[in-house]
Order: sequence, then structure tokens, then C-alpha cells
Amino acid sequence: MAHQDYVSRARSPKKKSNPYQKKQADVALGIPLKMKLILLLLLVALAGFGYFLWSLKDIETTDPINSATPAKTTKNKNASQLPTPPQEKWQYMEELKTKEVEVGEYAVKEKGPYKMQCGSFKTQKQAEVMKANIAFSGLSAQISAVKGSNGTWHKVYLGPYEKKRSAEKDKHKLNSNNISTCQIWLWN
Repeated sequence: MAHQDYVSRARSPKKKSNPYQKKQADVALGIPLKMKLILLLLLVALAGFGYFLWSLKDIETTDPINSATPAKTTKNKNASQLPTPPQEKWQYMEELKTKEVEVGEYAVKEKGPYKMQCGSFKTQKQAEVMKANIAFSGLSAQISAVKGSNGTWHKVYLGPYEKKRSAEKDKHKLNSNNISTCQIWLWN
């Protein structure tokens, strides 16, 4: 079967015209009617604004500061000099120069070292899984076995931390790695 040449063939008269292609009537008009109206309104507005600015040049301006108190005209030689400033009623400016501020001293009381417990499990294997998850986030955890009335519990904890802020920092790091079971306690 031979390949057909679709490019050189003429368009079929039965096919509809392309809706995305402009018609000959639209191209002949040039600028649409809406655009012509917008341009006309813009020109009228600019002409009106220009006339408004032109009419403002004839209006005399008055100085509101000098119009409230009439100017005194004196023929003295000292008329060009400024009057002496009035004396201040308040003395706080001089007092502030010599004032001293009392500073209270206080000491920040440290509560003690902190630890962050991330889990307590019945089996050693569960505790090791939690410790591995914490290790994947870049922190090192420890496991301690505690005997209680319900049997032996394996606690996974991090620490000791000197400041609670550093423990909070590590807690946020673990939260971003989907470990949200950690609690911060005082080290006992």
C-alpha cells in the first residue's frame, strides 16, 4: 500500500472550519469594538485629567501657617534675627543625664539533668526496635530493664541532658522522623 501525501492534498469541503483559527471577517476589522471603546474612554479620562491640572495653575495658594497669625513688619535691624527660644518648664532633661538605673541581680536556678523516655516495653525485642528507629534519626538511645510489680519493663531513653532546651531540640528531631512517643523527665 502506498503512502498518501496529506500535505499536498487540498482540504475536504465537507469538514468544518477550525474554531481556533480567526475568520476572514474578524481579521479584516482589525481592533474589536470593546477595545475601541476602552481606548476612547481612556483618552477622554486623560484629557479630563490634563484639563484639571491646567486649571489648577491659576489658583493662588495661601500659607495656612502664616495666614493664622499676621506677619509683623518692623523696621529694626534685628528683624532678620530669630527670637531667643523660651526657657523649658521641665527639668527632666537634666535629670536624665545624671540618672543611674538600678540593676537587679538574680540567678537562674537549674533544676537538674533531664532524660527523654521514648518507650517502655515488656519484651527486649520491642525495645531494640525502638532503639534502632531512634538510631536512624541520628541519636543514640539506651535501654534499661526495670523490675516492677507487673514484671520487667524495658525502657528506651536518651540523656542525660544538662538543659531542657537541648532535650526539646532532640524531641523535635525525633518528631520529624515520626517518633512522637517521647517524654522529657527530670533525671532521678
